[in-house]
Parts: sequence; C-alpha cells; structure tokens
Amino acid sequence: MEKRLQEVLEKRFHKTLDTCTKEELFHALMEITKEATGNLKRNEGSKKLYYISAEFLIGKLLSNNLINLGLYEETEKVLKSHGYELCEIEELEMEPSLGNGGLGRLAACFLDSIATLGLPGDGIGLNYHFGLFQQKFTNHKQQELKNPWITKESWLNRQSFTCKVPFKDFTMDGVLYDIDVPGYDSGCNRLHLFDVDTIDESIVPENSINFNKKKVQENLTLFLYPDDSDDAGRKLRIYQQYFMVSCGAQLILKEMEDAGYDLHELNNHAVIQINDTHPSMVIPELIRLLTEEKGFTMDEAVEVVSKTCAYTNHTILAEALEKWPMEYLEEVVPNLVPIIKELDERVRKTVKDESTYIIDAQDRVHMAHMDIHYGFSVNGVAALHTEILKNSELKNFYDLYPERFNNKTNGITFRRWLMHCNPTLTRYIESLIGNGFKKDATELEKLLVFENDEEVLNKLEEIKMEKKLEFKEYMEKTQGLTIDEHSIIDVQVKRLHEYKRQQMNALYAIYKYLDIKAGNKPSTPITMIFGAKAAPAYVIAKDIIHLILCLQELIEKDPEVRPYFRVLMIENYNVSKAAKVIPAANISEQISLASKEASGTGNMKFMLNGALTLGTEDGANVEIRDLVGEENIYIFGRKPQDVIDLYEAGTYSSKEIYEEDALIHKLVDFITGEELLAIGDEESLTRLHRELIGKDWFMTLLDTKEYITTKEKVYADYEDRKTWNKKALINIAKAGFFSSDRTIAQYNEDIWKLK
Repeated sequence: MEKRLQEVLEKRFHKTLDTCTKEELFHALMEITKEATGNLKRNEGSKKLYYISAEFLIGKLLSNNLINLGLYEETEKVLKSHGYELCEIEELEMEPSLGNGGLGRLAACFLDSIATLGLPGDGIGLNYHFGLFQQKFTNHKQQELKNPWITKESWLNRQSFTCKVPFKDFTMDGVLYDIDVPGYDSGCNRLHLFDVDTIDESIVPENSINFNKKKVQENLTLFLYPDDSDDAGRKLRIYQQYFMVSCGAQLILKEMEDAGYDLHELNNHAVIQINDTHPSMVIPELIRLLTEEKGFTMDEAVEVVSKTCAYTNHTILAEALEKWPMEYLEEVVPNLVPIIKELDERVRKTVKDESTYIIDAQDRVHMAHMDIHYGFSVNGVAALHTEILKNSELKNFYDLYPERFNNKTNGITFRRWLMHCNPTLTRYIESLIGNGFKKDATELEKLLVFENDEEVLNKLEEIKMEKKLEFKEYMEKTQGLTIDEHSIIDVQVKRLHEYKRQQMNALYAIYKYLDIKAGNKPSTPITMIFGAKAAPAYVIAKDIIHLILCLQELIEKDPEVRPYFRVLMIENYNVSKAAKVIPAANISEQISLASKEASGTGNMKFMLNGALTLGTEDGANVEIRDLVGEENIYIFGRKPQDVIDLYEAGTYSSKEIYEEDALIHKLVDFITGEELLAIGDEESLTRLHRELIGKDWFMTLLDTKEYITTKEKVYADYEDRKTWNKKALINIAKAGFFSSDRTIAQYNEDIWKLK
C-alpha cells in the first residue's frame, strides 16, 4: 500500500506521503481503492438479481471499501507512520445523498451482503444530484438546503449504456453511472444509477430546495422525494419512478439478450426485487417492452413478468402505499395506461373482492396491489410485521395468495456498523473469540461465556467511554455543543415521523425538566440526543423538531437543570453521524406506536454496539426481546393487537386522556407555556399542542405515562453498572441474527434462487 500510495501521489501531484495535503491523500486513496475494486472478479451466474429501489443510502465509501478489500488496517498503519489518521481523511469525503432513512440504508446493507455472499446481483436506482436535502437549524427550525454531493472525482463511473424513455410530451435519454460494490473478502457487484444529461443544477437557488417542478427535463434527478404537496410535485414523482424503472427494465432485457438467453425464459435468468412501491411500474413497463419491442403476446408477457418480479412491503401505514390518480398517469405515462387497465381487468375476471382491484372506484391505481397480483413473492421485513400483513393490512391478498407471503427480517451489515464505526470494540471482541464473527455474525454468541467476567464487563464500559469521548469531540467540532461523557447517553435517531413518536420523547423531556426544577436531581446526569430530518412538506414533523430545539435552548440556558439533564439535536443527521452516535449510546429509543414500525434497523445497530433498547412491542423489537430475554430489554406500551383494535373501533380520544390526567395535561400545556413561547414560534407550538389534543393519530398520549415510568426505571438500573454491562454484553452477543448476510441468504434460499 505504501509503495502504491507514493506512486500515485508522485504521478498526480508530484508529492510524497510526507509533503502531500490531506485532500491529495484522499484522492490518491480513492484512486487506489477504485483500482483494487475494478480488479475484483464480477459475481456471475446463470440467474441474476436486480434490486430496484428509489433509495440507496450508501454512506461514505472509502473506509467501507477498504475494509471489504482487506486493505483497511494496512492503510491505517501506513498513514499513521506518516502522521495521518485515516478517520481524518475519511471526513473529507462527501456523503452520497441517495437515500433518506431505513429503506435506503437497508438497500445499501443488502448490496454489501449480496456481494459478500458472492451472489450475482446489482442495484438499480437514480443518481440524485442533491438527494434528500441538507438540514440546517435556523431560529430553532429546520431549514432545507440543496446538498451538492457529486464532486469532480467520485465513486461514480459513467458507462456507455444509454436508453430512451418515452413520456407523453417528450422522450428523455437515460445515461448510466455505476458505483462498484465490493463484497467482504469476495467478488464485486454494481449499483446502477440512471441520470439525464439535460439536468440543470442552477435552477435551484443557493440556500433553498425550491425549483420549477414543471421543467422535468431540467429537474428530473435533482432531488429524492420532491415536495409532493402540489400536483406538479406528485407528477414529478411519477416521472422519476417511470424513468428509473424504464431505464432499469431496458438494461435488464439487454443484459439477458447479451447473455444469449431466450426472453420467454426471463424468470429462469433474472429476478427483480421491487423495494417498496416506488419501482412498481417496472411490471407494466416490462410488459410494454416485451409486447411492443420483443414480439410477445400479452399473455406471454404477463406470465413471464409475474414469475420474475417479487415485492417487499416496508410499511403498515396505508398512506405510504402509493396510489396514483389515473389522470396523472395519463398525463405522464399514457403508454402504460392500457397495460395497467388490462392488468386490472384480468384481476376482475377472477377475483370478486373489490378491495384487491388495481384501479379503485376513485380511479386511483394502487401500486402495491399490482405488485401482489403480478409478482410471485410478497415479503414483510420482521416477524410481527409479516403477521400483521397476513392477518390485517393485506389479509384480503393473503386469502387469495397465501403461498406468496413470507417473512424476511431485516438485517444490517456488520462491516459498517461494527468493524468500521467501532474498531475498538471489534478488536476487543476479536481478542476474546477470534475473527470468525466477521464472516459469520452468529459467532458473537461465543461472548456469552464472559457474561459474568468482571474484567470483560469493565472493558466494555471503558470502550463505551472512549466512544462517548469521540462523540463529544465530534459534537463540539461540528455544532459547538459540549456533552458530558459521564452522563447517560439516551438516543433517538431516525426519520421524523409522528408514528415514530419523537413527540412522546419530547414530552418526557418536559417531564424531566419540571421534575429537576422541583428538586429531584438524577444520580447520573442524562443527555438526550435526537437526530432526524422531516419531509419539507410535513408540517407537524417540522413542528416537533421546533419543539425539541426550543427545549434544547431552554435547558442549555437553565443553570439549575443543565448540569443534570440536556436535550441536544444532531444537525443534518446522516449515515456518517449515525456511525458517531450509535457506538456512544447507552439507550436506544425505539418507541414507535406498536403495529406501525415494519421493522427498524437502527434498533439492530444500537444493540450490536452495546446499547439497551427502550421500546414498544413493535417491528424487530419483538425479535430482539425474544433473543435477549425480557430482562435485557425494556418494553412498554400497548400491544399491537390492542392498537389495531383501537383503530378499528375508532374509540381512541387523546382529548379525554388530556382532560382526565393531570400530569399529561401539564406536560402538553407546557408546549404553549410561557417558557417555550419566549423562545419559539407561537404558531408552530400552538399547532403541535392542538394536534396532540385534537387528533394524535399515532396515540402519543396513550403510552406517555407508561413510557415515563419505564424510562425512569432504565435510568435507575444504569446505576448498577455491573448488571448494566452484563445486559449490554448479552445484547452484543445476540445481535448476530440481525446480520444482513443472514437476511440475504434467506432471500436467496426462499425467493431468488440465484445460480
């Protein structure tokens, strides 16, 4: 590595390792890493996976790729010998803004595992120039800025493949960029990202994410999830989705023909995994291409496409299952409309249940319905989630096609979420049980023999302190916030959504603030950390961020409370910042309303790094509890079926709880009390106050009191550090099940059957 680094630095910059800048060193390392990845064998076979997703939240790639190539430790040593720290060089890399939250991060973990297991499988998505958005806090509010992450030199490699995508009023030329995906000690796959050369980044002002949504040829791939609060934004999403799947479908058919396969046997050589409903139009688009360009009859095309496509459902929230008005499709992709109508007609001929039709009585096209009828597999992403789909949310489909439904509990790649973000813990685990866990995460169970070993438990606490200090340094450097490393670090980081109930955590913060003001000081100081972005048009989510930031200022300026309790929010939370805060956390907040979180993957990352889960009986929390035992997790709140029953009966009333419970009344009213109104925006705080009392769709007030009681118990239990550290060790030891390598092996065995 040293010799090659010197060669590249000399050739490109006429510098040496001792005279180059950090930027020059970063570019040299990127070149060497791309070169090494390019030399890996392609994972090939006679049947290939195409994983289509609107999001791939891949995070920074330099260190991840060095780890997978087996070059990380050598590079670290070489740099150290010349006075550099690899972690400092990593900071210079721009984070690809290609995803939002769990959906995109899962897709990224899956690509890593697919490559690591040596399976032939590529990702297909879009090359968003500004991605989601860059979050800035101004006047205690979220401000959205464009996030230009694509630099002159990047991991993107432009390919020769081009294709034409026909819309109603114009045709666009798709171009392809690839990012290499090296597996850990394995071969290499690709992430295919489609783009257009007509994009004009200058149509977006400097400190904004606003642009003319109607200039599709100039804006198509600028942003992930453009604001859909108006017709133009909603249509732009359809333009994006169709462009992605049309380019993807054309690439798939080309690769199949180039390999000499008969397209009538497409399902024997390709499998298309539809990740959530965003890529659903791949079904009618493939049918269109096969019938219009490849000479298929409609029957032949429908049959082969139905045997090729599989669908992953990621949500129980009905509003998140996309339904597009037919008039929008007629305005954007009229060439698909007759095919969608034909597919719906075929369903109507054989199925009497109107609730399963693709086109409903309001003339809306249900994307998930199309996926289920014309795919061969439907999977949920956690055991509880899949059971709710089968017994409740998609029961009408399960009754039709029970054989298609299966569960694939999500997973995370341990390369990024342990080896990269917590190398100290990784090395210590390796010293205890060897390095087999890096390839087979279930070997972490070998740690259980140390659950009563005081030396090991103390060492785990030392490592946690080291990570807290690193996080403290990072927050001081990036946000000017000082953290007490001796405090309990209690973390809720995830997309801001009412069902994830950050607002309930904020109500606890109000409770704790008032409790300390009343003289009840905690034995150990507490630092509550939030990190979240709210969709730009999601008003209440932005109001919750405003409340948290107002609480942050209130407490920061209160000398009576600040030494014992803090509320801090990470600005522009992303993968890189997750890698800083997760290893430092003592408590993992997973407090979604039971039955609403499909799985969660943050809960797995925290568990792997020795944080204890405080959560509801929801998503993968259920499986974490089953693995670690009731005594090593903190579960509270109503059970999933209770919540489902409440929705069905329509009897939940937050107003009643507010009026009848003095404590909850006091906490909710604090939102519009004089302390916060002196800091915050009256309109925003009043709107949130009104929402909690008048609607509270995700039943915050239902679980608030039990949440407070349970959280107080968690803090009290932290005082018995030996028992706490034992619980942390058990969580780490049992985290192996949540490796995405296991998830992908199950997808392959049950669904893909790659050869």
